[in-house]
Amino acid sequence: MRCRHREAIVLFLLLAAVLSPAGKWWAVAVGVNWGTSSSHPLPPEKVVSGLLHSNNITNVKLFDADPAVLESLAGSGINVMVGIPNSMLAPLNSSKKAAASWVHDNITRYFPNGGVEGRVRIKYIAVGDEPFLLSYGQQFHPFIIGATINVQLALLNANLADKVKIIVPCSSDVFQSNSTLPSTAHFREDLNTTMSQLLSFLNRHPSPFVIDIHPFQTFQQNQNLSIDYFLFRSSTHRHGKYTNFLDSTLDALVSSLTKAGFGDMEIIIGRIGWPTDGSVNATAGFARTFMQGLLEHLKKKVGTPLRPNRVVSETYVFSLLDEDRRDIATGNYERHFGIFTFDGQAKYDVDFGEGSKKLASAQNVEYLSSRWCVVNNNKELSNVSVRAMDACFEADCTALSNGGSCSSLAWPTNISYAFNSYYQQHDQGAESCDFDGLGLITTVDPSVGDCIFAVQLHTSFAASVLRFRMPLWSATVSSFFLFNLVR
Repeated sequence: MRCRHREAIVLFLLLAAVLSPAGKWWAVAVGVNWGTSSSHPLPPEKVVSGLLHSNNITNVKLFDADPAVLESLAGSGINVMVGIPNSMLAPLNSSKKAAASWVHDNITRYFPNGGVEGRVRIKYIAVGDEPFLLSYGQQFHPFIIGATINVQLALLNANLADKVKIIVPCSSDVFQSNSTLPSTAHFREDLNTTMSQLLSFLNRHPSPFVIDIHPFQTFQQNQNLSIDYFLFRSSTHRHGKYTNFLDSTLDALVSSLTKAGFGDMEIIIGRIGWPTDGSVNATAGFARTFMQGLLEHLKKKVGTPLRPNRVVSETYVFSLLDEDRRDIATGNYERHFGIFTFDGQAKYDVDFGEGSKKLASAQNVEYLSSRWCVVNNNKELSNVSVRAMDACFEADCTALSNGGSCSSLAWPTNISYAFNSYYQQHDQGAESCDFDGLGLITTVDPSVGDCIFAVQLHTSFAASVLRFRMPLWSATVSSFFLFNLVR
């Protein structure tokens, strides 16, 4: 019975693949990024059973190696990419012992007795998260190669090097490119030595090159290009050979790899998506159009002009869930990339291979009480905007951004939104709706149209996360709220 079962699995994989002209099998697999930068994250077991399994999502990319998340994936049959944060690159580079300890604690434990397949199907280790990002400067450059080598050695010593591959997710700013002439692209000059070493490492083991693609951010910065070009809607309007941003970006990478001597390297898309809030053009309608266009384009398996009929083997959508603690240095929309809301409710329907079947939302979600914090209109409100600024410094007010779902709220209803966000993130504690006597707790839902005054999740994870109280605040956000939270 076991042999027949394995034969059936092999047959399925063959049928799900496409043979490229180069004679290689390239499967088209779509997965999701599952981030946990949330004040009240949905319990991992509900994510796995209610979102991943229910929607037949079989590939997941994580940003760390959280034990609770990995345990929830044990026995699930879901392929997993675990992450090593950039903050750990320096110690892993300087110490083989540190790398061995990390592999033992986060990888080996899920492969009991050196089993061929672990309790958790860990397929990749992502060493760093876009460590070559331009905005980081060169702070991680000296550590990335040493860290990958030491983690690889630790895998080898644990007899796992043939089961788990090492990759390094790179943002698309690792290369310089003319948007209409991808063939002119090349890796940045400041990366010449490091990139050559990385590509040699990936080729030797062998591992794919993982590229993170940011269509929304690129569109916001280059609005001379039509939004249709980014949403897969410009079949009759070309930029050179290209009808969409994805193919142009992939070919820019192919050109860069070719010029570096690795033109045949496998490519994986580690991150791609479209936000639904926090900015102009960040809407559920545009997100659905983008996502459906992306999935339909991948299913065609046509490749790109520089790689015809050869497709990326895996694509990871960003992201599964909204995250209200995610860094917003690049824009307030960063917290709204989820296909699902923070509580696991589908924002729109998209075909992940289920045909006309709607996305399944999380069930039996536990919320805090139906209470909200609003402005007390019976008080003197001359100083209320200052208190709202204080609330937004720590809570999530990104929906109030220009173009956001709550941007049309009039004063002082927008102040109530800020107060409620702070109140919910602090577990509805009475003191968190004080605001020098300007706040008032109510059982009447103050939501207005598409602007939802959320009630947070009741979860044991909340207290541990909120102990940080680390404000993820940027100059862009502060200047916006300074302008928008006044009368």
